[in-house]
Amino acid sequence: MIESAGFDVVEATTPTRRSRSWRKRFDITVVFTDIQMPGSMDGLKLAQAVRGRWPPIKIVATSGHVSVTQKDLPEGGRFLLKPYSPNQITGVLRELTAP
Repeated sequence: MIESAGFDVVEATTPTRRSRSWRKRFDITVVFTDIQMPGSMDGLKLAQAVRGRWPPIKIVATSGHVSVTQKDLPEGGRFLLKPYSPNQITGVLRELTAP
């Protein structure tokens, strides 16, 4: 869905893969993450880690089970409640990546 909207997607399923992928890339502008995911880090911890290491990267978090407020995310972070429509996610991504 995100690729179909014209965005380049780098998928990483574990914290180790994320770290390896992002160290090699300097063009990542948005991280889209589920709050509940496998591994040692949930999406909220990931959002904080990304903001600490790569402050310009924007965060979009999603969940169908966890309630999230603005104070749970880094400044400027967005939350999308599942289920969301393709228009909702692509709209947020376009907004966050607009010049």
